[in-house]
Amino acid sequence: MSRVGALSLMAVCVSLTLSGCDRPWWKWGRGGPGDEGGYSCPRPALMQNAGFNDQEFEIRYFRRAAFKNDFFAQLELADRYAAEKSTDKNLEDPIEGSVWLVMALANQEGYAPMNRILTNDGKLASRYDKCRAFERARAYRRLDRNLAMMDMSERDKVRDRVVYILSTLGADGFRTLGRLYDVQYGPMGEPADNREAVRAMMRNSDDGRRNVRSLFQRSDVDAYLYNYKATETGDVGAYVLLKDFERSAGDRKDYASFVVGKAKRWVAPYEFYPPEAPGGGVPHSDESIRSDAQDYALIRMEELPFVHVGRALVYLDLTQTLYSSPSEVPADTLTGLRAILGKATTGRAEMVRMTNAEKLRAIQLAAINGSSQAQLALAVMYSEGVGVPADYARAFYWYQQAEKQGSPEARFAMSTYFALGLAGVADQSKASAVVLRLDSAMGGYRPSAQRLRAILEQVSRNPNG
Repeated sequence: MSRVGALSLMAVCVSLTLSGCDRPWWKWGRGGPGDEGGYSCPRPALMQNAGFNDQEFEIRYFRRAAFKNDFFAQLELADRYAAEKSTDKNLEDPIEGSVWLVMALANQEGYAPMNRILTNDGKLASRYDKCRAFERARAYRRLDRNLAMMDMSERDKVRDRVVYILSTLGADGFRTLGRLYDVQYGPMGEPADNREAVRAMMRNSDDGRRNVRSLFQRSDVDAYLYNYKATETGDVGAYVLLKDFERSAGDRKDYASFVVGKAKRWVAPYEFYPPEAPGGGVPHSDESIRSDAQDYALIRMEELPFVHVGRALVYLDLTQTLYSSPSEVPADTLTGLRAILGKATTGRAEMVRMTNAEKLRAIQLAAINGSSQAQLALAVMYSEGVGVPADYARAFYWYQQAEKQGSPEARFAMSTYFALGLAGVADQSKASAVVLRLDSAMGGYRPSAQRLRAILEQVSRNPNG
């Protein structure tokens, strides 16, 4: 098509209805069966100019929106990571693409009816409802195809990343997780009679191939757990839905006492979104919504001695020098950390200043990659609400990780949990406390050695404690 012809076609499209011009530009003029352009929802142009960094800018833009549960941004990310356009080949990542297909399919923005007015022939009048239904049907087919080509470990990555993202959305995210595990809902947590859900359940039923139904194995315990986690946020609607859940099947309320304890020990699959990227592509980054509690905890990072951050930077091989203050950290070390985190650098002024969030991420990265010192520091941070909101379950988890590597300080801290008892996280057990403190003392941690005699005397007075 000539340049003049293309411009003429664009001018014609301005005057036509939405159904005629919502197809991608590379499909204009193509008709007949299989032409998806006439049914998919239109997408606004994100940028008018074309520059070297446009791809990175757009990916970050869509990720910010997708982490806030924008249905169309999630679909757009799935397209980008599927590398449907040749210019996106460096982004190709079936796992990441599948994550955003799941997020879009589980998103109520994709299936909640907007306009149920019917035309004279009994069809939906709303173009919005129709194009969303098409987008969801297409997303189901693509997700089914992706999962069929994955092994179990890859499917686990998809599921765990979805669980992490939804857990950052508060009550709404936990409610969605509850539906994903509830047998009374469709494969992606939509109403069971949803048209796209019914079709997804019918696919591959005769040949046994893996599909979306097996990504979240249905379990009343897991469904109850996530509904309960939603109520822990203080959301009133979540409490009403939890009671509905208990009444929806005869034996569900019997799980209550077991699930409450399980919920107190629950931790998200990741510290933050996995900082991975396809070769040559834009690094994945964590754009999850921050709460007031998180902002306050980040301010308290100033209370943490910087030596812990310095040790993390050394462990991550970003420097060979143990820095004692953020002002000592050179620009190249900061650039390396930001590259790992998938964070864009916008200017020279930012380059020379290490933020509280970056200090936190350095410790988290080192902990995730096996530094017992960082694991211990992170456990204390969760205990005290420094850098991260206080979370005793998460604190205990990181104490456990450090203890597995022989940290006597972690053993002493865990012994305190068992000595005092923390409902749901570590039940009171004086015997367990003594064993851990004895091991801690033998490892050379002085506070445990000093207090061991008093604990032994306490246990001898109450041998059944």
